[in-house]
Amino acid sequence: MSQVSLAIIGCGGMTGTHAKGLTELGDILQVKATVDIVKERAEKAAEFFPGAKAATDYRDVLDDVEAVLIVLPHHLHHPVAKECLEAGKHVLLEKPMANTEEECLDLIETSTRVQRVLMIAYCMRFHPLVVRMKQLIDERAFGDLFQMSIWTEQLTQYPADHWRNIYPTGGGQFFSHGCHYIDLMLWILGKPIVGTHLGTNFGTPWIKREGTSNVAIEFEGGKIGYHFGTWGARGSRLRNSFHAHCTEGMLEIDPGRRQLILHKGGKEMVLMETQPGKHTQNEMIHFIECINTGRRPLTDGPSSLQGLRVIWRLYEAEQNNVMADLRDLSLDNIKL
Repeated sequence: MSQVSLAIIGCGGMTGTHAKGLTELGDILQVKATVDIVKERAEKAAEFFPGAKAATDYRDVLDDVEAVLIVLPHHLHHPVAKECLEAGKHVLLEKPMANTEEECLDLIETSTRVQRVLMIAYCMRFHPLVVRMKQLIDERAFGDLFQMSIWTEQLTQYPADHWRNIYPTGGGQFFSHGCHYIDLMLWILGKPIVGTHLGTNFGTPWIKREGTSNVAIEFEGGKIGYHFGTWGARGSRLRNSFHAHCTEGMLEIDPGRRQLILHKGGKEMVLMETQPGKHTQNEMIHFIECINTGRRPLTDGPSSLQGLRVIWRLYEAEQNNVMADLRDLSLDNIKL
């Protein structure tokens, strides 16, 4: 693959493991600019990338790069991504894609019109343990999958005036973080049929919408997907974990131990182990491959909007105290 030049727009979370992962891709990626409205954050991020320019306005660096990674508050995704696409830049956009369906559709239309890659940063699809789990499920290595459960238990608390706490700029835990796991369930379990969502901000009073979320979805063929997420965990045993129950064994991902484990016949067998880190470099490799080859991203606009449609439909049904009809929410008819 040829080397792609990139600007990082939004540096609040771009130090530590995220930046370290990108530094490992020097043969295919050159980070030429880091941008943040807080100059010191942009300068700190630039230190990871020799020769990178630090700026406070993304418009000042667009002429220097072919692509952008946008890591901004949710309500800024649409306007900034649209401007970058129309400037001819390929866009890797942090999840969720945008705050409304109209904004999402506009980004999809724009990327198609200008013939630039629009990829949404659902990094969990590219985690080696998740990729291997899906391979085993698809191969029916341990029979048929009938239940998938995902737990994410953490304490996530920002200052009272932080954008994540305020609706609609931030959304709730389900929209802001649970979108990762709706995306995974759609990828692994297939077509959703019906579902329910229950959310509360009891235990997380600092957030306007729900800080704790419970989701259950029935998928085509009778498979069940469940996600429990909380930003209010003062302690946890499961932390983050994935359980895929198959007819001949249960596959578990334990991110803390960095292992994929098979549970069968009362015994455990470690099938795979990974190195420490968030492995976001795998997501970037896929993005660069799509730029170089014209391949459609695995986490493209239409598939990402389907996941958000599921979330919005579940929110609506919760308000009306009914089951959510989740059929016919895909965008398969959109031509890219």
